[in-house]
Amino acid sequence: MNAQSHMVSGFDPMPADMVTPRQQAPLHLAPVGAKAVDLDFDGGRLSSDAGVVLLKDIDAQLGLTRNLAAVLSDPRDPRRINFTLEDLIKQRVFQIAAGYEDANDSNALRDDPIFTLLRDRRPETGASLASQPTMSRCENRVSRPELSRMALELLHQFLASSAKPPQVIVLDVDDTEDPVHGEQEHARYDGYYGGYCFMPLHVYAGLSGRLITTILKAKRFTGAQMLAVLKRLVKRLRQVWPHTLLIVRGDSHFASPEVMQWIEAQPHLGYVTGLTSNAVLQALAREVVEQATRAYALSGHKVTRFHSTRYQAGTWSGPRRVVIKVEVSEQGINTRFVVTDLEQARTKVLYQQISCARGQAENESKDHKLYLKSDRTSCHRFEANQFRVLLHSAAYVLLET
Repeated sequence: MNAQSHMVSGFDPMPADMVTPRQQAPLHLAPVGAKAVDLDFDGGRLSSDAGVVLLKDIDAQLGLTRNLAAVLSDPRDPRRINFTLEDLIKQRVFQIAAGYEDANDSNALRDDPIFTLLRDRRPETGASLASQPTMSRCENRVSRPELSRMALELLHQFLASSAKPPQVIVLDVDDTEDPVHGEQEHARYDGYYGGYCFMPLHVYAGLSGRLITTILKAKRFTGAQMLAVLKRLVKRLRQVWPHTLLIVRGDSHFASPEVMQWIEAQPHLGYVTGLTSNAVLQALAREVVEQATRAYALSGHKVTRFHSTRYQAGTWSGPRRVVIKVEVSEQGINTRFVVTDLEQARTKVLYQQISCARGQAENESKDHKLYLKSDRTSCHRFEANQFRVLLHSAAYVLLET
């Protein structure tokens, strides 16, 4: 109800000549003082997504969707289109950020007053937004070189997020399961997850949680492939921050000899990764396990011990520092291993404060995959699915900012 006889809609009332037969005239109730009171059951064109308006100014300040659109080519005849590439990317990214992860959602939202407002159109009289077929055609036009330029733009956004060169950047690298359920290109069976999936690689700044880039891949990278990614990434970071200490942090499958050997040869670059257990490592940990077991038997409380040693796998060029963590509790004995080239860090600090902090990157991947639904990679073309992942990454950057 409104004390000045206006429709309760949040926007200007619809002109009388636009009222359809299904819409009922308001009920005129008893006035209050000199003011009329009208009761309207229509409500006008409402939206439950007003909060997404906050992202419009952030996107304008970052230039994110504008720059992403700028790296794409558009073969369409400009005389015959209603939506530029920037229009389409803005609409899709804002919808993803608001929780509408599917291209099909564009059909229901093309006349939503909030999303119409985000594209600088009048909510009541402005033209409709793009539909699902238009979005799908856009997804399937993108080429691999354009995808590389979009990923590079995300890296530029990360570089621009710091006013001055940071002293340390932790590069958290992790991949995650992205199940496929149709005939998507390059889908692979993964025995660990027990199904067909992609394995997108996420790279975050470990101290800030900011997204650096996301790469869709068919399966887990080999050591040589991961090294190629790191070389390109570090090269770009070094162009802007030549003296920043970079630390690569990851799970055990990132402890490949190619990656470790290359990192060790670079200035201001280090690594801390998990290490898969084997018989030799278990033998190196035996004395620590025995000490922790005796301490637990005496105290009855959980006991944790840390130890630093040298270890060389058969494929390694030389011995490397390995940190051993042994935990004994009522649940049994838990032994973990970490390999690193950070020789000066104290053993306990390196494991607890540096290595274990990697768990936060898993939370950020969950935000990306579970809350922004970046696993909606249901297109047939692999390039179209990578395009989708990058759009979800853009929504992540806006929300994180």
